[in-house]
Amino acid sequence: VGCPGLFSLCARTLAMAPRLTYRRRLSYNTRSNKIRAVKTPGGRLVAQYIGKKPSQPVCGECDQKLSGVPAVRHNGLARLSKTRKHVTRAYGGARCHTCVRSRIIRAFLIEEQKIVKRVLKAQTQKA
Repeated sequence: VGCPGLFSLCARTLAMAPRLTYRRRLSYNTRSNKIRAVKTPGGRLVAQYIGKKPSQPVCGECDQKLSGVPAVRHNGLARLSKTRKHVTRAYGGARCHTCVRSRIIRAFLIEEQKIVKRVLKAQTQKA
């Protein structure tokens, strides 16, 4: 099938991609309104909405990524069981292992210091 006439628009109409329209009410290209063009089994080209990418949970002290805790959005966290939202450790899911270790050591050393002070005070009272 050839194009009739010299000034026809055949070449341009074949090259143009079909236009996509949003399926929801928000009509601006914002971060929450991203779409992807998807061809359906019926051959139609429709807009498929892309969800936002989740950020990996980080330690509250040192901003290191927390291992053992999945990166999901808030509605995804609501669907997860409690055991999958944290690691089984003190401050699990909130602090990284390094920070927990330093906290434990710090607490132990503070307690040791208190004991030493108490012993020295008892020795000075005896003498």
